[in-house]
Amino acid sequence: MPMYLTVQEEGKMSWTVSDAVNYKGFPADKSKTGGWITASLILGIEICERLSTMGIAVNLVTYLVGTMHVPSAKSANIVTDFLGTSYMLCLLGGFLADSFLGRFRTIAIFAVIQALGTGLLSVSTKLPQFRPLPCNAASQSCQEASDTQMGVLYLCLYLIALGTGGLKSSVSGFGTDQFDDKDERERTQMTFFFNRFFFLISMGTLLAVTVLVYLQDEVGRSWAYGICCLSMVVAIVIFLSGTKRYRYKKSSGSPIVHILQVIVASFRKRNLKYDNLSILYEDRPEATRIPHTQQYLFLDKAAIRVEGDDMIIDGKVVPNAWRLCSVSRVEEVKMMIWLLPVWATTILFWTIYAQMITFSVVQASTMERMIGTFQIPAGSLTVFFVGAILMTLAVYDRVIMPLFRRWKGTEGFTNLQKIGIGLAMSIVGMIVAALTERKRLSVARNSGSVTTLPMSVFTLIPQFFLVGSGEAFIYTGQLDFFITRSPKGMKTLSTGLFLTTLSLGFFLSSFLVSVIKSVTGHNGEKSWLADNINEGRLDYFYGLLALLSTINLVVYLVCAIFTIKPQSQSRALTMNNGEKNSPDDKC
Repeated sequence: MPMYLTVQEEGKMSWTVSDAVNYKGFPADKSKTGGWITASLILGIEICERLSTMGIAVNLVTYLVGTMHVPSAKSANIVTDFLGTSYMLCLLGGFLADSFLGRFRTIAIFAVIQALGTGLLSVSTKLPQFRPLPCNAASQSCQEASDTQMGVLYLCLYLIALGTGGLKSSVSGFGTDQFDDKDERERTQMTFFFNRFFFLISMGTLLAVTVLVYLQDEVGRSWAYGICCLSMVVAIVIFLSGTKRYRYKKSSGSPIVHILQVIVASFRKRNLKYDNLSILYEDRPEATRIPHTQQYLFLDKAAIRVEGDDMIIDGKVVPNAWRLCSVSRVEEVKMMIWLLPVWATTILFWTIYAQMITFSVVQASTMERMIGTFQIPAGSLTVFFVGAILMTLAVYDRVIMPLFRRWKGTEGFTNLQKIGIGLAMSIVGMIVAALTERKRLSVARNSGSVTTLPMSVFTLIPQFFLVGSGEAFIYTGQLDFFITRSPKGMKTLSTGLFLTTLSLGFFLSSFLVSVIKSVTGHNGEKSWLADNINEGRLDYFYGLLALLSTINLVVYLVCAIFTIKPQSQSRALTMNNGEKNSPDDKC
């Protein structure tokens, strides 16, 4: 068993975890720290983060258009920029956690920041001076929000984005720290932790797009955002209550710094040559070394030892990490480089995802949404998106995986196959969305200047379902790919790299919207993305995304073919190093 018997101060014998300490810095006692109880205290933070972030994002465009009088295209960009920044800041949170603060402090600090941002948003949506006057019904003129009013809104949103980035970088990683991956029983518990983690993320999102959106539309946004703030404060108190029971793992340093060290060291020695691998520096034990590969040989120069590579610390001669790196460290960087082609070809999916919570919500706001006497909030249509994710995961777990076990003796599709299926489903989703929008525009032209079109909002369900099912495949496929292909010491970075695909996808959406808005609005013609969605050609925009995604899928398939061989090699190296292919440090 990978536990060590230690003598406690009171003279009693207890089992401790080899790579974790308690809040006092002593070896963590397995009977008093970690496990499901402490992990559940951490999960509360993630539920509240999802509730706040998604509850704000999915219904923000209706607030911007209807209350702040911002044009629909600009509103969509504000939402996607907000989400893109949230995921991009995950890298900053991970860097701070690995290099300075540790995961516990990072979670506590950024949870407070998010609660502060949500509280300020609640106040700003309540006070009338932070929003423009209602539209003049007689003249049908609306005054757009002033720079000051928008500035206050941006301040609130980006405080929330900062909090989200810090939380997502550490919550799942700190949760897995509560389990000993060298212990068979606790490793099994860790697997269930990830299942519950993803389930709670989905449930938090489900609550956000149903209950919270309803409260925003029917009770008041300030009340809904206030509930988010209060729930986060309660979650923080619960989280801090477990301080004495958590297991804390010491960081080995930021993987970003390690990558930069290899790049800097290899650049400094770019003019050096070598013809014998035996001269390359290695400082790791034989059992944990990563064998040398023939790819990206220019990086190998970082492992050539020359005069001046050493420095003296506390009277000891040690290598300067910015001048000399081990072969294993160089190979870790090479493994990360191999992730980049797949990383680049999955960005466009999240651009399509962005349309489901922006323009699709605007579409829904123009359509018939009544069920009896109850009107469905436009933002709540994304419940079908979340439902598609949950349904797809259930079918995959209960139907597809058992069939694959009997048919091929495997656990289902490979991670690359999942990503390909997700990309393909997003293309079909955009084609269906384009056809649906064409029909909606036809109804709008024939209906005159009515507020609500005589067309059921449920017509939008197929596009939500297809893209939602695609997300279930691509999210799990990406996560598995980035975790199993990355070196053990860089899994936090690899999952952060995965989340940057979401961030860049949202930013790409903002870029495309801005370009289409400027390019297609000349010579007296309406832009595809007109301020009034009924006067634009959103179907053309959806068609363009379908075309770009088809080209992207072809590029992805080529990248996947060239990735299969390195993937097999990477897994072999992982097995040789005794590392299990289990997800951890999910950001």
